[in-house]
Amino acid sequence: MRTIMVMFDTLTRKFLPSYGCNWTKLPNFKRLEQRCTTFDNFYAGSLPCMPARRELHTGKHNFLHRSWGPMEPFDRSCVEVLRAEGVYTHLCTDHSHYWEDGGCTYHNRYDTWEGFRGQEGDRFVAHDIPVDMPEKRHPLNKTGISVTQHYRNRERQRTEEEMSGTRTVQAGLEFLKEHVEKDSWFLQIECFDPHEPFYVPQKYRALYDLPEEETLNWPRYGRVASEDYREDLQNAAREYAALMTMCDVHLGLILDFMDAHDMWKDTVLIVNTDHGFLLGEHEWLGKNFPPPYDELVHLPFYFHVPGIAEGGRCEQLATTVDIAPTLLELFGCAQTPMGEMDGRSLLPALEGKPVREWALFGVHGCYTGITDGRMTYLKAEQNEDAPLYEYTLMPTNIRGYFSEDQLRRGELVEGTRFTNGIPCIRYPVVKIYQTAKLKDRLYDLKKDPEQLKNLSGSPEETVWKDKLTNALKQVQAPQEEFFRLGL
Repeated sequence: MRTIMVMFDTLTRKFLPSYGCNWTKLPNFKRLEQRCTTFDNFYAGSLPCMPARRELHTGKHNFLHRSWGPMEPFDRSCVEVLRAEGVYTHLCTDHSHYWEDGGCTYHNRYDTWEGFRGQEGDRFVAHDIPVDMPEKRHPLNKTGISVTQHYRNRERQRTEEEMSGTRTVQAGLEFLKEHVEKDSWFLQIECFDPHEPFYVPQKYRALYDLPEEETLNWPRYGRVASEDYREDLQNAAREYAALMTMCDVHLGLILDFMDAHDMWKDTVLIVNTDHGFLLGEHEWLGKNFPPPYDELVHLPFYFHVPGIAEGGRCEQLATTVDIAPTLLELFGCAQTPMGEMDGRSLLPALEGKPVREWALFGVHGCYTGITDGRMTYLKAEQNEDAPLYEYTLMPTNIRGYFSEDQLRRGELVEGTRFTNGIPCIRYPVVKIYQTAKLKDRLYDLKKDPEQLKNLSGSPEETVWKDKLTNALKQVQAPQEEFFRLGL
């Protein structure tokens, strides 16, 4: 068995031709339909980047116990299980969060890994000298040190060949050239693109009639009055689409290699993402802070399994936590102890069999959502004085440690299902989200796919409160989560 997983960051479903978009230029994403089963009801679990990757490794929901953080000593990674079973594992990525404090234990789970610097605000090129930045940037664009750093990083990435995303895919192709005749390997080609900033050569921007100068290409997270910025948001969508088109070209190189070496007969292909992005929909930009609308959590997912999944659509409900058990079953080690996972193998879904009745998703301390693929319920915080904790043995944020005050207030707690029975430390969290003001939301996705009519307050909401309560009990969410949500 050989498996290639091509993972893009922030790949928004509604921009893909497989999911109904008719204006983006993405022929290779469309081409996936010929060889892969396209999932119509695949959902994110924990947002944003590193929480999603922890779910990918562990098959467990991250957001109920932890925000952004590394793999834990008590975690059991499916990648390490594959290694122990004799499967060679290799990671190619330009996702710079892997070598920061809050993500530094993921890439070392693989036998080998290659990393390429310079994406987003990666602390790469020295930024303590004058930076060549545009004199005028759009007022809705992000500001701050990461922006300054990004423009310094660009000085090492002036051509497409120099860009870290290109180098990531080329590294993946080199691995394939060396391993095309070998068996029993797992290759993860993970591209940070099309995550913001939407930095892309002008030849791709020209496909969408964008001017030479940058428009809204790095939206700051928060509320936006869409009517006041209609043209600007359209430009942001085109900037994003231009970067997606560059991703599409790179994806095509991988598909070409598989065609040329007849790999479809004996190699699994997964093409996936961690979450989407809001570009003015529902009056929001970005992710994390808004309610987890479908643009953020209803994801594209393509899956090729020789002789089983070779085209067509899959309507079965699935989620990111299902990837880990799926990989284990593909390589014949599904019975290897991993601890009790929240995920379920997706192989039965390819035969039309349901693998789950509901999918959970959310951001730690923000909204908690649940869907059955027809309805989606987004539960806001009800008790603002409810405590919030991080359960961890690795007290780090994205680029630093927990505060001294947090560290002093940590307390040792007994092991749980989440920690595989190993004691950990519970640290209090200062809340940054204000979901109580945004209120609960219930949507009928079949009748209202744009999620414009909030059904919260209807008799059906009581049913969904019960469903969410039972789901949280099943995954053994912390007790304070029930109090926080008023369940």
